[in-house]
Amino acid sequence: MSFTEEWLEEYQKRQGKPQSGILLVPAEKPSKYRNNRVKVDGLRFDSQFEADYYADLKLQLRAGVINGFCRQPRFPLANALEYVADFVVWNLDGTAEIIDTKGIRTDLYIAKKKVFMERYPKLGIREVYRE
Repeated sequence: MSFTEEWLEEYQKRQGKPQSGILLVPAEKPSKYRNNRVKVDGLRFDSQFEADYYADLKLQLRAGVINGFCRQPRFPLANALEYVADFVVWNLDGTAEIIDTKGIRTDLYIAKKKVFMERYPKLGIREVYRE
């Protein structure tokens, strides 16, 4: 929930305070796993590690080490269930890798990965951990 400028002006009038033009926005809820959410290139990442991996992929793309990559690809698993990977990377040899940057492996991730492997047996997920 965010507050509008109109709400702020009305609130300040009731409080007898001068209007500042500042928009009040509630603080973001802290992350469940205490990872630091960050923004890079205007894109939001769930962790600093994922953002660092994105920056590395950009460098690899510029250097011609990979053909391309995609953020947050979605794979349907069941009716309303889907697996969202961190990246898909297209290699120079025409192959593609599904990459998930990991801090911890949650029970939900393990279950979704199992369903993913059953649904897409020719694809694999490469888990990348910070060294």
